[in-house]
Amino acid sequence: MQKIDLQTWPRRELYEFFSASSNPFYSVTFSVDVTNLCRYTKANGLSFYYSLIYLCTQAVNSVEAMRYAVHEGEIVLLDRREPSFTDLNPGSEFFHITSVPCEGTMADFCRAALSASRSQTAFLDPSKESPDLIYFSSVPWFDMTAVTSERDFDRDDTVPRITWGRYTEDWRGHRNLHIAIELNHRFADGLHVGKFYEDLTHRIETL
Repeated sequence: MQKIDLQTWPRRELYEFFSASSNPFYSVTFSVDVTNLCRYTKANGLSFYYSLIYLCTQAVNSVEAMRYAVHEGEIVLLDRREPSFTDLNPGSEFFHITSVPCEGTMADFCRAALSASRSQTAFLDPSKESPDLIYFSSVPWFDMTAVTSERDFDRDDTVPRITWGRYTEDWRGHRNLHIAIELNHRFADGLHVGKFYEDLTHRIETL
């Protein structure tokens, strides 16, 4: 990680402005065409859920503003973030949270995510909790158009929260998915959400 000098940081004025807010977090929901991702995962026998986590993690890491964090009271730029996701074992109504490094190919990650999730016996492994995570969740039972996340109002919480629901199909046969991302406005703005969206869309289209 790289320490940021607040005095020379170009974002300092925006950071200080939003630091005065008691709730500096915001959420944006947008639609993504996942037709090609559905096609690709089906053809290759991959989990749609794990595959989208993989692509979103890559897209987050492509946006510098989404890799800022507070470490020991100082602003730092993380080298990368890693995914932490909710999951259900077959037949269970109770979810658990699994954290797996986003390494190798999409297929490599899907295998690692499934193995880690199925072998996990606790709700959460506290030793894997850190500021360099991305929190992922899914509600595949319905088309989600907005979401809020539970949190302690720690203004130094910089973990992005990304959630989606069930995709829908339009008259052209295109499958569209609403994705919500929640960020700390002290570090990232709508422009950066736009960069995330563009990178994610490009990754899906070029599979």
